[in-house]
Amino acid sequence: MEDPFRAGAGPVEVAESPIHDFAALEREWRELELRSAPCFFRSWTWVGCLVEQRFPDPVLLRASAAGETVGLALLNRHKGRLLLGESGDPILDSPFVEHNGPLMARGYEAVGPALLRAALRAPGARRLVLSGVDPDLPDRMGALVLRRQERPAPWIDLDAVRQAGGDLLPTLSANTRQQLRRSLRSYASSGPLTLHHAASEEQALASLERLIALHNADWRERGQAGAFATTFVRRFHTTLIQRASARGEVDLLRIDAGDRTVGFLYNLLLGGVIHAYQAGLDRAGAQRHEKPGLSCHLLAVNRAVTEGHSAYDLMAGAQRYKASLAFESRKFVWVELARRSSVQGWVVLAARKIIGAMRG
Repeated sequence: MEDPFRAGAGPVEVAESPIHDFAALEREWRELELRSAPCFFRSWTWVGCLVEQRFPDPVLLRASAAGETVGLALLNRHKGRLLLGESGDPILDSPFVEHNGPLMARGYEAVGPALLRAALRAPGARRLVLSGVDPDLPDRMGALVLRRQERPAPWIDLDAVRQAGGDLLPTLSANTRQQLRRSLRSYASSGPLTLHHAASEEQALASLERLIALHNADWRERGQAGAFATTFVRRFHTTLIQRASARGEVDLLRIDAGDRTVGFLYNLLLGGVIHAYQAGLDRAGAQRHEKPGLSCHLLAVNRAVTEGHSAYDLMAGAQRYKASLAFESRKFVWVELARRSSVQGWVVLAARKIIGAMRG
């Protein structure tokens, strides 16, 4: 399966490659990372975490130019679908992914849609699932969209906060400033508000356990399971923290008010971007005006400003606290695609044509 594509300096060939050894793929992936724009969710730290379990029927697509690898995409084949960066098993896919996409060398980003078009021609693949990708990626593939969901992903421009004086609070709306000032005063009555960074892998794993306990208690109160409901997802994040700690790509934070724990933040970081991935907050112990989520993120954002990071990513979702803290937002889409020329494509297009005629 090959797909010649011309990108600037010369032709690029896209082909499916067999995977004989995940350790060898890791070496190739890490080498390509050095030539790519940094993105945590496309790094081998994330993609390669428990890779043999998460990709039981893997498909590797490679883009090459002049004999050099310029793009890689790891997918899994599951019940007639190919899934980018996912397995197709809901339990194995419970670690939520966004910023998803092929890993592309700088200057070859335009090859990404061609790389994924090749996935639709892979043996046994009737549909392609892309979760948490930039909207322009599927839009540029020319494939038939069977399903599409769009979610906002608010983020904070830390350079703008830095230019405004280095404190996020004065940049927020009057209502959010009032809520936060009340919250901070209430917490301060228990003692100084302090932020503690897990300085070792052992401390990070201990913080994760406490975060999970608070997270699960909070979601049980809502009658839901929360993000750490399965044994697999807990093992995934334990392994991820072990992998990321040595590379400085994970930040577990504890926020205290005196001897009270306000909450924990589980942040992932690469290339100056902090991803606020999960939180465990003591909502049950919060007093009337105390806002543990807003308060924890405020302290974490101001710390990130001081440390020179460029963006604080609140991740996809329309929760109110995200809109309260962030003025910038991008979009990610979750789509399922098929080839227009496939049998399924013909059936869907014909059905849509008939429905359109009936409505007309």
